[in-house]
Amino acid sequence: MDIQKALTNTLASAFHDLFDQKVDPDSLLLQATRKEFEGTYTFVMFPFLKLTKSSPEASGEKIGNYLLKHLSEVSAFNVVKGFLNISLSPAYWIRLFEELYLKKEIGSFPQKESRVMVEYSSPNTNKPLHLGHLRNNFLGFSIARILKAYGYEVIKANLVNDRGIHICKSMVAYSKLGNGETPETAGIKGDHLVGKYYVLFDKEYKRQVRELMDAGMQEEGAKKAAPWMEEAQQMLVDWEAGDPETVGLWKKLNGWVYQGFEATYRQMGVDFDQYYYESDTYLLGKDIVSEGLEKGVFFKKENGSVWADLSEEGLDEKLILRADGTSVYMTQDMGTADLKYRDHQIDKSVYVVGNEQDYHFEVLFKIMRKLGRPYANGLYHLSYGMVDLPSGKMKSREGTVVDADDLMAEMINTAREHTQELGKIEGFSLEEAEALYEILGLGALKYFLLKVDPKKRMLFNPQESIEFQGNTGPFIQYTHARIAAILRKAAQIELDYSAARCRNYLSLETVEQSLIFQLNDYSNKIAAAAEELSPALIAQYLFDLAKEYNRFYAELPIFSETQAEEQAFRVALSAQVAKTIKSGMGLLGIDVPQKM
Repeated sequence: MDIQKALTNTLASAFHDLFDQKVDPDSLLLQATRKEFEGTYTFVMFPFLKLTKSSPEASGEKIGNYLLKHLSEVSAFNVVKGFLNISLSPAYWIRLFEELYLKKEIGSFPQKESRVMVEYSSPNTNKPLHLGHLRNNFLGFSIARILKAYGYEVIKANLVNDRGIHICKSMVAYSKLGNGETPETAGIKGDHLVGKYYVLFDKEYKRQVRELMDAGMQEEGAKKAAPWMEEAQQMLVDWEAGDPETVGLWKKLNGWVYQGFEATYRQMGVDFDQYYYESDTYLLGKDIVSEGLEKGVFFKKENGSVWADLSEEGLDEKLILRADGTSVYMTQDMGTADLKYRDHQIDKSVYVVGNEQDYHFEVLFKIMRKLGRPYANGLYHLSYGMVDLPSGKMKSREGTVVDADDLMAEMINTAREHTQELGKIEGFSLEEAEALYEILGLGALKYFLLKVDPKKRMLFNPQESIEFQGNTGPFIQYTHARIAAILRKAAQIELDYSAARCRNYLSLETVEQSLIFQLNDYSNKIAAAAEELSPALIAQYLFDLAKEYNRFYAELPIFSETQAEEQAFRVALSAQVAKTIKSGMGLLGIDVPQKM
């Protein structure tokens, strides 16, 4: 039964029968009782005193007694000033636990007739993935899993930025300095090799600019006239013209990068259902430009450039097509939005992109609505904040970026050192220990990046993230491992902790009721996380659940308990907590260990 609905309906009846007042049950809000008071739900009396025409305490007493008399699930109440705290009966808690315990699947909703695309990662093929990409990938992958659990059909998409001047910079540097070097001869991943030449281009380019400025040229002119920049611009023209040699070099370098990316994605534990490539999509929007001119959504300036006037929407004029007829990012993104809809008939499209692109997506979405696209109202930009390190910002061109591969390796190594220090691998084989270090290291990294509201800028502290105490991934993982050990012991002694065995346990402790309450709230948290597109809500829920379970573990005996019903129930309760932790961590893309 829905106990909150039963309570609000009975509260409405109380207002009618006791005070001759008609109150809509939906207006009677309940909140979780604060831990320092006895009760499960609290009803705040103050807004309704004009109906009861008596003091908060007297009103609370009358309504509390009415609940006791008319709703068997209510076992007690207390009134603190204007707050009516309602306690529920042990029989209700056991019945609720049995319903949860008997469910074959937890954390899943009925299938919706709706399809969502979540686009994330969006790497550039001139450099490896970095710390910022980690937050992006973990966010996108987790949101896709949460939406799928919520009942949506989900398509995970990756739009690869594989063309443009930044790609040509790596190509120029490689053609000048590469000497036939390959990932195999260099002994490094392909994305790292290409990224090396991107950094080399920047160093040489800056040297050339300084040289031209020393010879008397202004900085702006020097930046355009630097020989390597001119070569990069020409290479982009040659690429767009289909020059075989240029396209061949582009394919070779990009091929190396894709192999490197795939290895990084495997290590991250993320994947995609659909890849789009900018080299295939950058011309798609030109037909939309013609359509927009016909509909009066766009206008042409004297120099031939095409613009959108969004002043009525509170924005300004936005360039859609250059005077020379070449595309800008907006042109491409309009075409790609149409392509996604044609491919998958999606109802909602979520773009997981950093908040530096807020304005771009605001413009894109307004344009698609003005063009009358059927999917336009389902476009959503999940704007997330940047990730900083204690050492400050990262810069790709200067080679000071924190590489994703290096950071993941460092996290696994930190987990190794920390776990060995604490002696949590007794009896492990070498392979089991290494698998554990990876689970803990990557779990710590993912959890730390996902526990913060996506919209907030954040500071990533590797050492803090790996701790086994506090709001960290390893704390929750360790709680799961602790319960797994309890279940192994229960199996060894052949303990029956079936639902039928637990049914007769009615002397529930407060902490046990609290755990059942939290377990029952799991579906609500998934719904909220899906609707708000925030894995942070799941992360906080799991931390609260693990924290409450550890309080239960510290306060109540399990195997030293002499009463058979208590023992069976506490093992069953532990099993349900473990099941929920595993499910919730899975929504975050995090594995949990069976032993530590």
